[in-house]
Amino acid sequence: MKFIVSSTYLLKQLQVLGGVINNSNTLPILDNFLFELKQNQLIVSASDLETTMSAKLDVESDNEGSIAVPARLLLDTLKTFPEQPLTFVVEDNNTIEISSNHGKYALAYADGAEFPKAVELDDPSATTISGEILATAISKTIFAAGNDDLRPVMSGVFFQFSTEGLTFVATDAHKLVKYTREDVQASQVSEFIMPKKPLNLLKGILATSDDDVKIEYNESNAKFTFENAELVCRLIDGKYPNYEAVIPKENPNKLTIDRTQFLNSVRRVSIFSNKTTHQIRLKIAGAELNISAEDIDYSNKAEERLTCDYQGDDMQIGFNSRFLTEMLNNLTSDEVQLEMSLPNRAGILTPIDGLDAGEQVTMLVMPVMLNS
Repeated sequence: MKFIVSSTYLLKQLQVLGGVINNSNTLPILDNFLFELKQNQLIVSASDLETTMSAKLDVESDNEGSIAVPARLLLDTLKTFPEQPLTFVVEDNNTIEISSNHGKYALAYADGAEFPKAVELDDPSATTISGEILATAISKTIFAAGNDDLRPVMSGVFFQFSTEGLTFVATDAHKLVKYTREDVQASQVSEFIMPKKPLNLLKGILATSDDDVKIEYNESNAKFTFENAELVCRLIDGKYPNYEAVIPKENPNKLTIDRTQFLNSVRRVSIFSNKTTHQIRLKIAGAELNISAEDIDYSNKAEERLTCDYQGDDMQIGFNSRFLTEMLNNLTSDEVQLEMSLPNRAGILTPIDGLDAGEQVTMLVMPVMLNS
């Protein structure tokens, strides 16, 4: 088995696949990349049993075969090469030899047959979506997903597909993001919960891609196919909470403000907030928004006044500044609207501009009780 491939091209593909591999694997074979050579095409795969990703690379060869190559060792070696062709030859003594312009390097390999096979999806439903839209949907929602092992359903992003549009939801019970696209539809109604790890991998790859992504899914697995790569992952089992029930419908108090100004103000004031609660207070009266924070233990406090457009009753409400900062950071609009009803009900943050046609983002943040 022998093939020739460009060093930088190989490294670029392997770095993406390397994101699948865990630092500590229960099965030693999972510390390897699977190389499957079929004439002038090399299929490289990486897996952690839950997620398997593979990419097709063009190489010079007329051989066939499959071996498992140590991932960390290969990546560390490739990072040091300038652009040049590398020749890979499988030797008889169970090593694969890499020849560069300046030297030779031998790595011990394992039998490719030991590598776990990716799951085949039986009778899947399918939807095709542009890579850019999927990448946006992931980055707009994934930051709001939880990390609680006791509530695994909330540690992923909820995909809801219908003939009207696609909805992506993430929540950790303190904050919630709902991202909707009405300009893309699925052929039938379906829903599933995607884990964070494969989503982060997809987000990284699709951010620079204009290609369409084919999403196939059944009860337990999903498969994403794009360009020369595919990713198969196990879905999170369980029923997603009824998120519509927690979004307050009647919100008479509406605050409109410049996003960047609001974000910078919250950031500055929060430096003076209590280090465990991160609590900031919004006091709104007329066209004035007063943002304040206090850490009584250290006698630290800060207060800023901003002008805003406000319709509603004068009110005071407390928020965790970290959640508010994350949400404002994730939006790209010039102006945002914060809708509220009562100091103990969730606030709803929405962008006013900068959205595509058919695109909607709703962010919900739970208040914290103010110590008056």
